Amino acid sequence: MSRPQAPDVAGAVPRVDPATLSTLSGLPPVVGPATRLVVLGSFPGAASLAAQQYYAHPRNQFWPLLSALWGLDLRALDYPQRLQELTARGLGLWDVYAACRREGSLDSAIRDAQPNDLAGLRRRVPHWQAVAHNGGESARSARLTAALGLVVHRLPSTSPANASWSFERKLAAWRAAFEQHGLIPSS
Repeated sequence: MSRPQAPDVAGAVPRVDPATLSTLSGLPPVVGPATRLVVLGSFPGAASLAAQQYYAHPRNQFWPLLSALWGLDLRALDYPQRLQELTARGLGLWDVYAACRREGSLDSAIRDAQPNDLAGLRRRVPHWQAVAHNGGESARSARLTAALGLVVHRLPSTSPANASWSFERKLAAWRAAFEQHGLIPSS
């Protein structure tokens, strides 16, 4: 990862040449035999890559949203237990991109993205019904996921950068997708 550059005398931070950034590799898919819905992010942020855990940034609302949907404090569980809860309930996780160059964690900084093998995952997960794209960058691949014969949901990003949606509004959108695929009872 490149080092932050100091501002020049005018106070502007020089742009980083994406070609000088190292290629980052993403995380493996989290799926189980009962997986019906897969949440696809774009690419793990710096905190997630450092921890080797999905949605590791403390202000990301992914785990709090699922906790609210399932009435279970997932944040109190260790990471392997969280993943067991997800797969037992029919939820999987992965990202649209397998690798990319990026400084920081913003999707807008992703360069030279290499896609994950979603078609290969589709063949390995027999009960997979739908994709929930977590945010706009992931949703750019909606045509590809729809071409796999999957229902496609575009959900509001759980990222702390998505401050325009309240937690309650995000929760309502996520609840609708989860209800449709039997991951929570219909209200």
